Amino acid sequence: MTRLLVVAALTALIHMINTLIYGVRLAGIQTQRLATAISLFNVIFLVSSTAHMLQAPLLSTIVERAINVGLGGAAHPERVEILVESPIYQAQLEMLAADIRLVILAASFGTVVGTLLIPVFVQLFSRVILVFNQVGSVPRLVALAVFSPRKIWRSMAGVHLPRATAVRSAARERLPIPKGFLVANVIVTGIYTIGVLSALYAGALFPQYRSTAVLLSAIVNGFATVLVATIVDPTAARITDQALRRERSVRDVKLVVMWLAVTRFLGTLLAQVLFMPAALLIRWVAQLLV
Repeated sequence: MTRLLVVAALTALIHMINTLIYGVRLAGIQTQRLATAISLFNVIFLVSSTAHMLQAPLLSTIVERAINVGLGGAAHPERVEILVESPIYQAQLEMLAADIRLVILAASFGTVVGTLLIPVFVQLFSRVILVFNQVGSVPRLVALAVFSPRKIWRSMAGVHLPRATAVRSAARERLPIPKGFLVANVIVTGIYTIGVLSALYAGALFPQYRSTAVLLSAIVNGFATVLVATIVDPTAARITDQALRRERSVRDVKLVVMWLAVTRFLGTLLAQVLFMPAALLIRWVAQLLV
């Protein structure tokens, strides 16, 4: 249980940071230093990458333990196919599915936290961008943040979480962006959230070739990658560039950021629906290959 909670916490952290990414473009527009904003966020993204490095093996051990307990406690050890159908193994599969759904729920929680923190993050990150232009290097910026944090945090006075009335008002505004772009973001988030998780579960469904099943996560993620490359990223970049050229208002970018965060949350809810069908698809493809 402790290991599962650690995985859930890391998953929430990863999705919180990935949600905050939406605020980078807004901070870049407000400071008129978009390239610097994107570059500096890579430093923060290292935290997400580190969390990924810790999360993956921990999650894999949870799956391996479920498989080993199921195989070790069932009858007919000479045939794995029979073991998989045994009540003991099926019980382990049910518990594993519940654990993975908890991890997906942690992704939703992290997305909500990230969404609420976007206004604070944009204000703080804008200040970091301006300070970076003064000091000229990331090591100096880090040293300043460690030894003189007040120079960065003093601009945070008056910053608060978004009010419910402001959110409702923004939600009623006419969307200045293509609705298909937002639908694509829901689908992309849903697929990316369960890509590896479904592959791991498919490995438990087909334990004799579980390595093959895990490597087939690209089948699920591939469609999402196409949507990101052809719809989501280009549309977001176009709107950002238009705001930089003052062809759009900054308010439009704020609405884009808000709705990207909202649709990201909806995508994590969609992941709960996609999780099992994706696992069955991966198992089916693995069975075809062998």
